Amino acid sequence: MSDVHSSDPSVDLGQLISLFDMEEKAAEILAKPSFDYYASGAMNEITLTQNREAFDRISLHYRVLRDVSQRDLRARVLDREIDMPIMVAPTAFHQLAHPDGELATARAAKRAGTVMILSTLSNFSVEEVAATGASVWFQLYMYKDRGLTRALLDRVVEAGCEAIVFTVDAPVLGKRERDIRNRFECPPHFNMANLLPEDDAASRPTGSGLAAYFADLLDAAISWRDVRWLAEQTKLPVFVKGIVRADDAVAALDMGASGVIISNHGGRQLDTAPATIDVLPRIAQSLAGRSNASGYLPTLLMDGGVRRGTDVVKALAAGADAVLLGRPILWGLACGGEAGVAHALNLLREELDLAMTLCGCRHIGEITPDLFHA
Repeated sequence: MSDVHSSDPSVDLGQLISLFDMEEKAAEILAKPSFDYYASGAMNEITLTQNREAFDRISLHYRVLRDVSQRDLRARVLDREIDMPIMVAPTAFHQLAHPDGELATARAAKRAGTVMILSTLSNFSVEEVAATGASVWFQLYMYKDRGLTRALLDRVVEAGCEAIVFTVDAPVLGKRERDIRNRFECPPHFNMANLLPEDDAASRPTGSGLAAYFADLLDAAISWRDVRWLAEQTKLPVFVKGIVRADDAVAALDMGASGVIISNHGGRQLDTAPATIDVLPRIAQSLAGRSNASGYLPTLLMDGGVRRGTDVVKALAAGADAVLLGRPILWGLACGGEAGVAHALNLLREELDLAMTLCGCRHIGEITPDLFHA
């Protein structure tokens, strides 16, 4: 059981009994522009809403009389066993939520026995985060200057990261109207520790110029050849994140990816894109029987709208190997730093254990498609 006392003595984590409670408390704690930066989606936020609502439309056709007195939540992702099929999704600027930022998140992920995917747009460097001893993957955007990308890859490998997550659904940034209305600016003291090589800190942008700078730095001309290029540049497994189509998932494997992440960027890019849980079964079926770049079965992950243990069961029943948790990690961070993130992960772990028990599943392998009814 995680420590239920926040670093902020005014927040008793024990009173926050769901991830929805944590979101409400974070909305009270954070300045409105910061909360909205994390919480908002693109334009009318239709995809943002549907990511959540799609889970609620799915029924679990549970089994009975299965002797579920003992359960095992452990899962395998790549060649690593994790304590539960829940990982930390890449999200930007954790210091908006707590001064310890990504360091606190990494420590909580380590306590939970799971993987943290570190964003390119983290406030702490990949070297600092990896030094926590957490299992870290690195989320990568593609620079126009491939030399900069190559230099960042070298840093990631040297730091000990275990995989590369190539985000492909943001050749340009989506229109996030809450940020426009709030005139959102990153605090001037923020460090963009991975955005450029370590010795180029003086040229990093601050404030409202970040979006334009970021858009200018990244390559809108990315294509499938860049997946192949990444796979050739590193021995680390490469995941392609931002997939919502079966043919794109197959193409990712053909180009050398070890796995794919079904994601619509949390509803922050193309509004009216499909909810990820709705497309997951079809994509899982398209990858059935195929091999990844290493000759093994591909790893299939998903994010978007996961808030309950029942959501995790639904995603695994639909074919995912694990889910990624994004915004709730930030709510936990706002509520209590490392202890808050650990509490968020523990809440979802406990709910997953309960859902598995009530579905008649003793271990992850018993979460099968017959449970899932859309």
